[in-house]
Amino acid sequence: MVLFLLLVALLLFPTGEAGKIIGGHEAKPHSRPYMAFLRFKISGKPYICGGFLVREDFVLTAAHCLGSSIDVTLGAHNIMERERTQQIIPVRRAIPHPRYNAKTLVNDIMLLQLTRKADMTDAVSPINLPRSFEKLKPGMMCSVAGWGRLGVNMPSADKLQEVDLEVQKDEKCITRFKDYISVMQICAGDPNKRKNSFLGDSGGPLVCNGVSQGIVSYGEQYGTTPNVYTRISSFLYWIHTTMRQYKRQGSA
Repeated sequence: MVLFLLLVALLLFPTGEAGKIIGGHEAKPHSRPYMAFLRFKISGKPYICGGFLVREDFVLTAAHCLGSSIDVTLGAHNIMERERTQQIIPVRRAIPHPRYNAKTLVNDIMLLQLTRKADMTDAVSPINLPRSFEKLKPGMMCSVAGWGRLGVNMPSADKLQEVDLEVQKDEKCITRFKDYISVMQICAGDPNKRKNSFLGDSGGPLVCNGVSQGIVSYGEQYGTTPNVYTRISSFLYWIHTTMRQYKRQGSA
């Protein structure tokens, strides 16, 4: 099976099985203060995803990370410890893109409105969004971080991992994934290198020059590159409109 949705695989490995990114290394603690760790439930079972803070009261993630009882942990490095920098905030409402397709993972983007504004600290602060329809050139180096798995049947890791990934030509993903749409998705990860995001990293940001350009969406079963990332620049109108809408509604 060529196409293997990250969430489908994640369902086989609940929270206790979380590992780390393939071919990366441990991040410097709190060097990515926008990172969010998501815990949620599907049919009563616990699962995890990544996400990132884009405003004091909103986290951006993948729509396929939708579940119930979502809790967001900000300011974390070791998610198995209650660090003094951590802020654990429940989600008030999850807002997946209205045209999200769970079969093809098109429009795989979701906003999470927090029950309160996060306190801005050295360990917790938002990341910048890209400019409208900003283009990434093949060969550009970006990075991704998360608390996902190291590989198939690999042991768990508790600390945030990161890895550098190279943006690929769209053709590299078009030939591998029949539902890839270049205007809405980014192809990243050198097929000749064993470096990649993997299970449990879903929803985390693809960061290029300090800007969040993509969201970890899906890849192949065994963690081979490239992977597909939701192209954030194509969804800026929806993101800003949605955040303004719920800000006006207050705590309703």
